Amino acid sequence: MSIDFKVPIFDVKNLSFIVRGQNILSDISLEIFNAEYIAIIGPNGGGKTTLIRMLLGLDKPTTGEIKLFGKKLSDFKEWHKIGFVPQRASLVDQNFPATALDIVKMGRVSKRGVFSKETQEDRDAVKDAMFKMDILNLKDKMVGTLSGGQRQRVMIARALASKPEILILDEPNTGVDMVSQKNFYTLLSKLNKEEKITIVFITHDIGVIADDIGRLFTINQKAIICNDPKKAMSCEDMSKLYGIDAHLIHNHRHEH
Repeated sequence: MSIDFKVPIFDVKNLSFIVRGQNILSDISLEIFNAEYIAIIGPNGGGKTTLIRMLLGLDKPTTGEIKLFGKKLSDFKEWHKIGFVPQRASLVDQNFPATALDIVKMGRVSKRGVFSKETQEDRDAVKDAMFKMDILNLKDKMVGTLSGGQRQRVMIARALASKPEILILDEPNTGVDMVSQKNFYTLLSKLNKEEKITIVFITHDIGVIADDIGRLFTINQKAIICNDPKKAMSCEDMSKLYGIDAHLIHNHRHEH
């Protein structure tokens, strides 16, 4: 895979976030480039979600600078380029009054605007996103009746509907069974390799790191960037990260 190392999608310099005197994140510097496949791991409360919220402009850093596609965060307007699947997105109220198609259509709002009419381009983009996630057969199903794995794919399709250049997923496997998790990583790898979409997913579970991840970011207030994830997955490294005696029982491998 060719990776463009010219202008980063995200360029983060010396980022810190302090709340009521507590350091949530300290001196974070990192770059994310086009067509990368990155996992961000770390313990609960280590600052992973806070980092993503700042990258998306939802929280303002105490110190530091963020650039998106070469622009300062305050000047960036092309949010359709970034697809985001938040925590617990697949946990939907069973009585939620929307079909799978309705949910995926919501992903076009950032592209065309809230008050603009749906166009053929919108319909084509929605169909394409659902096709990629293999959920066209679910389009008329109420989202609350779907399994956790099916809802997960619906939420990813919603994020893909805006034709993003980067897809960010925060703890995407919450409420999803092991079989669906395996299928999920296969889908991510396919999107990265075939569609050249930059993939960043966040997890606290060190057992889900797929073999084809390109880089690993470990976050526990500070950031450690590892260009060879396999070298980072040692008991000693994980113990330092999680602050406990971590034991890796086996390598978590995915068949593709």
